[in-house]
Amino acid sequence: MLEIDSSKGEGGGQVVRSSVALSAITGIEARLTRIRENRPTNGLSKQHCIAVRAVADMTGSVVTGNHTGSSELYFKPGNIQKSDIELDIGTAGSISLVLQAVMLAGRNHKERVRIDVRGGTNVMWAPPIDSYQQILFPLMERMGINARLDIVDRGFYPDGGGRVIAELEPVDVISPLNITSLGELKRVEGILYIQQLKDRIMEDMITSCEDSLDVRCPVHIEVQRTVGNSKGAGLSLVAVYDNGRMGSNVLTTKGHPAKQAGEDVAKDLMKEMKSGATMDIHTADQLLPYMAMADGHSEFTVSRISRHLLSQMDTLETFLDVRFGVERKGSVYNMTVAPGGA
Repeated sequence: MLEIDSSKGEGGGQVVRSSVALSAITGIEARLTRIRENRPTNGLSKQHCIAVRAVADMTGSVVTGNHTGSSELYFKPGNIQKSDIELDIGTAGSISLVLQAVMLAGRNHKERVRIDVRGGTNVMWAPPIDSYQQILFPLMERMGINARLDIVDRGFYPDGGGRVIAELEPVDVISPLNITSLGELKRVEGILYIQQLKDRIMEDMITSCEDSLDVRCPVHIEVQRTVGNSKGAGLSLVAVYDNGRMGSNVLTTKGHPAKQAGEDVAKDLMKEMKSGATMDIHTADQLLPYMAMADGHSEFTVSRISRHLLSQMDTLETFLDVRFGVERKGSVYNMTVAPGGA
C-alpha cells in the first residue's frame, strides 16, 4: 500500500483526484494523509468527495474517509467496470475537475464510459469545460484516446445548475505525444458564453479581445447565449497551429469587468504564444497522466513549471514506472516523459 502525503507540492485537490484514479487503474492500494492541510479550508471539499465516490463506484473500489473536511482517505481498488455514471456535485463545484478523475479512472474500461454530471461548467480556479473541446480532447485524440462531451446546461458560481454529458471510448494503446515545434499558426478561435446578462457585456468582451490580439491569421469568436439558473459570462480562446494548440480563458466578475476581461484573455494567450512553449501549462498538467502511460517517449515545452505540474509528476512516479525530464532551454522548459523508466 502506498502512503501519500497530500500536503506536498501543490497540496490541493489534484493530488487526491490523480491518486484515486491511478490507484483504481493500477490496482495499488493508497492511503492519503494531510489532505489540503495548507489550504484555508482543510480536508476534502464536496467536489473532491464526489470525484472520489465516482471513481470508487465505477471501479467497484472500497473507500473510507470520503467525507467533507476529512484529512485522510483510504482507497482499495476493485475490479468492476461500471460504464454509465451519473453525478451531482450539488453546487457550482467544477465539472471539469471531477471529469479529470473519472476519465482517467476509465482508462482500462472495455466499454464506452458515459458520465452525466451536474455542477459548475465555468468557475474560478478550474479549466472551463470549453477548453476540453477546444484543446484537451483534440490532443488526446492524437494519442488514440477518443472523448467527447455535450454541454447541456451552463452553471456559474454560486448557483451552479450546469450539466455535461461526456463519453470516453475504450482506450487501447496510448500513443506518445511529441510537440517540439508548433509549426504555422492557422487561426484563433474563441467561445464566448453568456447567460442571463446584458448584451453589452458580450460586445465589450469581444471588442477588447479582438483589439488586443496581435495575430496575422483568421480570428473567429463564437457566441453562445444560454438561459439557466445562474448568471455568468466568459471567453475561452485557442490558438490552432499545424502541430498543436495553445489556450487561455477568463471569467467576468464584478471586480473584473467585460472590457478588462477581454483584454486580459487576449494578452494571456499572446504571452503563451510568444513564450516559445509548445503547450500551455494547464493542458500539460492534464495530459501528463496519459503521456506517462503511453507506448513511447513524449516531449513538449512549457513556459514555466507550476506547482501543479510538479505535484502531478510526483504522483505519477509514485504509481507508475515513469521518469520525467525537465531542462531549461532559453525561455522555456523542455519536458520529457519516459514510460518504463527509460
